[in-house]
Amino acid sequence: MKNAALITGGSRGIGLGIAKALVKEGYRVAINGLRPIQQIKETLNDLKADGGEVIYCQGDIGNSDERKKIVEEIKNQWGHLHVLVNNAGIAPHERKDILEADEKSFDRLINVNLKGPYFLTQQVANWMIKQKIKNPKNVFSIINISSVSATVASVNRGDYCISKAGMSMSTKLWAARLGEYDIPVYEIQPGVIRTDMTAGVIEKYDKLIAEGLTVQKRWGKPEDLGKTVVALATGMIAYATGQIIKTDGGMTIQTL
Repeated sequence: MKNAALITGGSRGIGLGIAKALVKEGYRVAINGLRPIQQIKETLNDLKADGGEVIYCQGDIGNSDERKKIVEEIKNQWGHLHVLVNNAGIAPHERKDILEADEKSFDRLINVNLKGPYFLTQQVANWMIKQKIKNPKNVFSIINISSVSATVASVNRGDYCISKAGMSMSTKLWAARLGEYDIPVYEIQPGVIRTDMTAGVIEKYDKLIAEGLTVQKRWGKPEDLGKTVVALATGMIAYATGQIIKTDGGMTIQTL
């Protein structure tokens, strides 16, 4: 039986990089996203061409009913789930100084970036516990993709920073709660990753990276995150539950 993974926001960017890595590792992969399946057929076909057993679970993780539907689809398709990657996330439509930012943007980001993953984890964790009791030797894990913005303050997108800081505490809470079942929970904090979300600031970060923003003088790539997730999902770092893996090219190293 192949292990199965659910990746939220898995049809593009970081999520797709993770999906490709897990398919290569031999996982069944359920990709969640908002777009209609017609818009990502090419992506799904590419993953399947690499030998992947892949399904698409369309749905908004910020919506309770749709979260339940996503998990039920996986239960009906495979009957098991070993890895949850909480990757889906959104940025503000417009960056605003925190002296001027509005509640609408705040509520939107908290709902998708924090509340959705928190309660999806609750749903999946309860299912994983049942599976673990039945098959104690199976390896399960929950992996949260947050951001260096969990600790690095950006006053023009406070809502995003707060949502990611909340994700960090969520990691600790779930790690503490699921420890008795030997289900580790990890957090990956990406730095500057080249995806469609950063397409509008390429020139800015090209300059900053050249000036020393990161120790490794390059953009991060989705495949960097994919490799990190594989190491965690396969149990290679099993005795590190609740910990943060900073995949940021040394961006957050304090130097003099």
